[in-house]
Amino acid sequence: MPDQNDEAKLLIVDDLPENLLALDALLQGQGIALYKAESGEQALELLLRHEFALAILDVQMPGMNGFQLAELMRSTERTKQIPIVFVSAAGHELNYAFKGYESGAVDFMHKPLDSHAVRSKVNVFVALYRNRKRMARQLEALEQSRREQEVLLDELRSTQTELEQAVRMRDDFMSMVSHELKTPLNTLILEVQLRKLQLSKHNLAAFSEDRLQAMVEKDERQIRSLIRLIDDMLDVSRIRTGKLSIRPTYFDLAQLVGKVVESFFQQMAINGCELTFQCSESLPGVWDEFRIEQVLANLLTNAARYGVGKPVEVRAYSVTHGVCLEVRDYGIGINPANLERIFHQFERGDGSENSAGLGLGLFIADQIVKAHGGRIEVQSTEGQGARFCVILPPLDSP
Repeated sequence: MPDQNDEAKLLIVDDLPENLLALDALLQGQGIALYKAESGEQALELLLRHEFALAILDVQMPGMNGFQLAELMRSTERTKQIPIVFVSAAGHELNYAFKGYESGAVDFMHKPLDSHAVRSKVNVFVALYRNRKRMARQLEALEQSRREQEVLLDELRSTQTELEQAVRMRDDFMSMVSHELKTPLNTLILEVQLRKLQLSKHNLAAFSEDRLQAMVEKDERQIRSLIRLIDDMLDVSRIRTGKLSIRPTYFDLAQLVGKVVESFFQQMAINGCELTFQCSESLPGVWDEFRIEQVLANLLTNAARYGVGKPVEVRAYSVTHGVCLEVRDYGIGINPANLERIFHQFERGDGSENSAGLGLGLFIADQIVKAHGGRIEVQSTEGQGARFCVILPPLDSP
């Protein structure tokens, strides 16, 4: 049984109804749909609505004859490819067959029609039509397959680029982690070796109370540096897996900021930065106290790194849509092209080559603030420093 997509439509045009009925009875078959017209005008209406595999036209019709209809069909893009077979009851002496071939017909048959010949010729054109339709579908399928393959190739190229970037990022990260971990570890190992040397020489004078205090403080700084690096890596892992925990509690943001700023005075002094804090009001609300402290610490560490020798200002105040925690430095500033990427993981700003850190601080801070439903805004001019403003959502009740 022919596929439904291969149904062939035949157009029969004859001004005599009995001739149409005769051809209808002769050509009935599976997969063939017959459309009949008694004039050229009716035929044109059908040609506009249907796609035909073959048109059988009577030559002698009142009004528009078969040759005129054929000329119109050949001059129209939609119908010029339809094969045309002329039929006529006129004698051979009128030379209609020659005129029919001139007008673009593929065959000419004289009445009375030979039923076997008619069926055979129609079957040939129907088979050609079906083969043409199958080939068109196959070409369309091939073209669709080609388009899908191009899309797949583009996706594969994109995936390959992402994988290559991920591998580079991993290698850079491992190299960076190795370097950053070795720095405090090497310092600790060197200190331990020096102490062992002093002990082996029984030089207990090297361990006076003042010197022991200095040793402990130095060890503590190195250990805290290690803990900070490890915590940053753990936070990145939590962020990637969607497991960054936020535990809101009620507290005064102004008091928290004041405490964090106080803890940074010594570090800022070492970097030659004058640290000031301004807040004229209480800012109670519900946030994750530990995480907000982490955000501020990361911003202050960033300010100390890029604002060496310049003032660093911290402010906390109410805004229309919540509260703003602002950190302003007057250091080297940020290139406008880098304003977006500074919040990406493992990104480090220009001028950070000789400073510690994995390039995770701003990324983690940004993710923490987003987890609170807030945002971080940054403004900077190269050579004039940067202003980071953490906007947290409206104050909540306990």
